[in-house]
Amino acid sequence: MIRHRIDRRGIGSVICGHVYLWLLLALLYAPILLIIIFSFTKSKVFGNWTGFTFGLYQNLFNGYDFSADVRVDPNLYRAIIYTGVIALVAAIISTFLGTLAAIGLFHMRQRTRRVVSFMNSIPMINPDIITGISLFLLFVFLGISRGLGTVIIAHVVFCTPYVVLSVMPRLQKMNPNIYEAALDLGATPWQALHKVLIPELRPGMLSGFILSLTLSIDDFGVTFFTKGSNGLETLSTFIYADARKGGLTPELRPLFSIIFLTTLVLLVIINIRAAKQQNMKGDSKNSPLTN
Repeated sequence: MIRHRIDRRGIGSVICGHVYLWLLLALLYAPILLIIIFSFTKSKVFGNWTGFTFGLYQNLFNGYDFSADVRVDPNLYRAIIYTGVIALVAAIISTFLGTLAAIGLFHMRQRTRRVVSFMNSIPMINPDIITGISLFLLFVFLGISRGLGTVIIAHVVFCTPYVVLSVMPRLQKMNPNIYEAALDLGATPWQALHKVLIPELRPGMLSGFILSLTLSIDDFGVTFFTKGSNGLETLSTFIYADARKGGLTPELRPLFSIIFLTTLVLLVIINIRAAKQQNMKGDSKNSPLTN
């Protein structure tokens, strides 16, 4: 009887766990699924299905709605360009700075490393609005006119700690004597960094780059306070201004769908490559030659 009660309790907890998991996934992905579904109808009101069509995708790529004889808002395309440029530049700079910072942090003394790691985690915990306002006040205090440059600087500031967090686990798994061995064999510090450390840290750098790219595209609070008033718009600020007018541009639905599916495909490819590399390392360790 006791065994049956334990088994029933175990089965009940497993069922509750699965139900909770699927319910959570449904709440997370149902809105995205609805956006993808309604990107294949030309209704301007979200939720009103008027028939299956690729019309919104055609409007997005053509920049013109031939059925209504109107142009798609040109500010949307400027926002897309600015968003891509800012995200790409900020992600590249953040990956470079974050990797160097992680290497320096790893070689600090343990007590100093704890303090610096704690300071590195503060920008990630800090709300975006506080980061945005503080950077806005800093630029005003220094007399720097806000625009594209200040937005890139702001995005680098809040993306770099995430790169440090992504690279540190790779440093902790790596053999710490590899770099010194390369120096002993005659390599210069730059050659040892480029040919020894970087290949070992590349998966963490790639994860940090993708995370920085996603965070930069998604950000609103920091961008809103640092973009100035010279007409610079990103996707997040454009959507905010568009929603205040009483609705969202229908072409945003296919744009969101493309961004989501592209990100999903990239994540799947990266995970598959990481799994293959892990299997190859496991096979090499288990080979008779290594034993």
